[in-house]
Amino acid sequence: MIFGASTGMGPVTIILIILMVVLMYFSMVRGPKKQQQQRQQMFNGLKKGDTIVTVGGLYGVIDSIDQEHGKIVLDCNGVFLTFATQAISRVEKRTDDAATAEAPADSAAAATSDAVATSEAAESNAAESNATDSAADDEAK
Repeated sequence: MIFGASTGMGPVTIILIILMVVLMYFSMVRGPKKQQQQRQQMFNGLKKGDTIVTVGGLYGVIDSIDQEHGKIVLDCNGVFLTFATQAISRVEKRTDDAATAEAPADSAAAATSDAVATSEAAESNAAESNATDSAADDEAK
């Protein structure tokens, strides 16, 4: 026997083989199964108003869902497109039922106040600019 080589498999070799089989199970079976469960949860949680991205990179808002036939209708800036549910890559933003009911009134008021503030700031900047321009013109004369 050269360097203590034996003819049978030792316990270390058997443990290594078992360890390799376990690692292959976790990498090849359990990982994809977990991803499939997460994807199924995403599909089950979809509802009208959610912002999603398709596998082709198209962003849209869910207008209607037909779970029975696996179809979804997206509103993409006024254009309504029908996709298979499997065409959804990820959910960008989920809607909340409570936030959806209150959001339209609050967002309209916020948008109006923002618009007023923006227009007032623009008017004051324009007035300052005109005053600076007229002062510069007076100095030039």
